[in-house]
Amino acid sequence: MAAIVTAPSVTAVLVGRSESDPDRTAATFVTDPLREDGASRLSYAGLDAGARSVAVRLRAAGIGPGDRVVLLYPAGLAFLTAFFGCLYAGAVAVPSSLPGRYRHERHRVVRIADDAGAAAILTDTATRGDVESWIAEEGLGRLPLLVTDDGAGPGPGNWTMPDTDHDTLAVLQYTSGSTGDPKGVVITHGNLLHNSQNLVRVLGLDENTPLGGWIPHFHDMGLMGIILPPLLSGGGTVLMSPSTFLKRPHLWLHMIDRFGIHTSAAPDFAYELCTRRVTDAQAEGLDLSRWRFGVDGSEPVRASVLDAFRERFAPHGLRPDTLSPCYGMAEATLFVSGALDAPHGSRRIDAEALERDEFRPVADDEPGRPVASCGTVSGAELRVVDPRTHRVLPDGGVGEIWLRGPVIGHGYWNREATNAAEFDATTADGIGGHLRTGDLGTLYEGELYVTGRIKDVLNLRGRNLYPQDIEHELRAQQPELGSLVGACFAVPGEDAGRADVLVVTHEIRGVKEEERLRRIAADMRLTVAREFGAPVGAVLLLRPGGVRRTTSGKIQRSAMRELFRAGALDPTYADYQENLLRPVPAAAGQAAV
Repeated sequence: MAAIVTAPSVTAVLVGRSESDPDRTAATFVTDPLREDGASRLSYAGLDAGARSVAVRLRAAGIGPGDRVVLLYPAGLAFLTAFFGCLYAGAVAVPSSLPGRYRHERHRVVRIADDAGAAAILTDTATRGDVESWIAEEGLGRLPLLVTDDGAGPGPGNWTMPDTDHDTLAVLQYTSGSTGDPKGVVITHGNLLHNSQNLVRVLGLDENTPLGGWIPHFHDMGLMGIILPPLLSGGGTVLMSPSTFLKRPHLWLHMIDRFGIHTSAAPDFAYELCTRRVTDAQAEGLDLSRWRFGVDGSEPVRASVLDAFRERFAPHGLRPDTLSPCYGMAEATLFVSGALDAPHGSRRIDAEALERDEFRPVADDEPGRPVASCGTVSGAELRVVDPRTHRVLPDGGVGEIWLRGPVIGHGYWNREATNAAEFDATTADGIGGHLRTGDLGTLYEGELYVTGRIKDVLNLRGRNLYPQDIEHELRAQQPELGSLVGACFAVPGEDAGRADVLVVTHEIRGVKEEERLRRIAADMRLTVAREFGAPVGAVLLLRPGGVRRTTSGKIQRSAMRELFRAGALDPTYADYQENLLRPVPAAAGQAAV
């Protein structure tokens, strides 16, 4: 198989696939892997014909090369023909989540369309009514809406190959920052080809290694990881709706089994969810022995979660080296590093040393914090840099992760004022062209360890604490918090000049009695004080869904901080201490009405 990266464009690779192996299955969409009729398929010839038809319709509607087209689709095969149809037309695909029920979700899609300067919106028949209502509600009637699976249009016969190369813009991949403001990463055909080639090489993909999962198609891990590499390499992609996974997590594992999936990927919470919720009856007959790589990424990887998943599913054939922590981001197209070429594990490190930005491993019998290895770096050049002095740090020094290489996106769309600082940073010794990731980590003995986000680090009484560690410990010790999520952040104290204080928010389900809520909040305070030596200024218990997250499930701690300070969190129970400037008038230990 010729190297993917030698092709002039993604379009050229897919056209070549459809000509050389038209009947091979390109994509499978699974509704229920336990049913014989629980999947639908699309061949390379069918995908190519569908993409040509969409491209012809776009051109007939006046959509030309470089025009941005917003894609609003549920999980399924229709998205694939629309996405490739944009590329076949030389247009720029702008994948997005559907507008959704909540106002902030609907406004997010409006901001994406406005920021991208969208020329059109594509959707499918099943979603058309909801999208039309959203367009009318938001005053977007100026944008043409094309329904790509309604059989209308002249068909694929009039299509011609667009003039595209590695430098041609292909995708605006919108990513929600911690404040919820979506930013579109400028991704070219070259970025997509280099990322896909890198994953093909590292994972060992070919025509006989399908890759699949349930990650949303509008998320970078879904589009750039689950969909494009196996489609371009010939193995095909196997897809499932995220809602199917969240309702019935065991179906993801049975999909891996039934379709012989070589590689699947999910955020850390998915492995924890499977460990907690998949019953013995649901796992009956499950055979995971063919599952080579289970990629864990998109959020901080917890070694304890991987260990628990391995133990739970080892009796079902799960190999000890299948689970593979990885590191990547939309700004680097996707993949940067992964523990994929050897059985990597985690290291226990001195937690107090980490507070001083030192990565110091300890012996197994010594107290320490486990940190999962994200493996060796292969997707880009990586340097760990002091974020203040820009000095490159030696191995074991904890600093900001900087990247450069052909997978790095070409900045954020319409953010020229900040792109130079974020995408063209220069080290103290004069090496330029780096993306500043905002992530903290270290290189140690050739492997990458990611410890947190700069803007999330809690500086309390001169100590650097990581909020995800506190949140995870609370869930481990408070069964009522279950598999829900929380957000810890710091806010100014009540008096001018007083040090910041810690606020703990967490979702809770099924508890209504005020006395029980009071006891849970008190236990949470005790846990944080005992395990981290930090007093808690406030504990807020929220209804499920109360913790703001991005469309990919990442906790938006900065957004939660602002909502807290605005008094907009609507807790089920709130317990404030006197040294905290309260955002709303409430007595300490008061349940919300």
